[in-house]
Amino acid sequence: MDKAPSLNVNGDALKSCSTDPVTGFFRNGCCDTSAADQGSHTVCAVMTAEFLAFSKYVGNDLSTPRPEFGFAGLKPGDSWCLCAGRFLQAHDDGCAPEVNLSATHERALEIVPLSVLTQYARTET
Repeated sequence: MDKAPSLNVNGDALKSCSTDPVTGFFRNGCCDTSAADQGSHTVCAVMTAEFLAFSKYVGNDLSTPRPEFGFAGLKPGDSWCLCAGRFLQAHDDGCAPEVNLSATHERALEIVPLSVLTQYARTET
């Protein structure tokens, strides 16, 4: 399974999104993607209570632990490689979380315009 080049939405080297919890389609901490990643898990989003409730409501419960999958459940403040389509849906519904642009894969731009992503850009610390 060939990984797409690890570049972010700014054309720079893709930075890590989260290793605690470990995220990404490849579970390597980065929002890397490939043709096999049909959900385009490319947006490095910082979870909020509002977004987690929204995601659960629309059928993707990210907050409930699923130990059988080694998933502890997400909480506000956690970073996670989110499906680009889900991020856009949350934007359209007014509850999109903040985004770490340096850790968001350039392939997200196939679904979410850069102008939308930058509205939610988290200030790097």
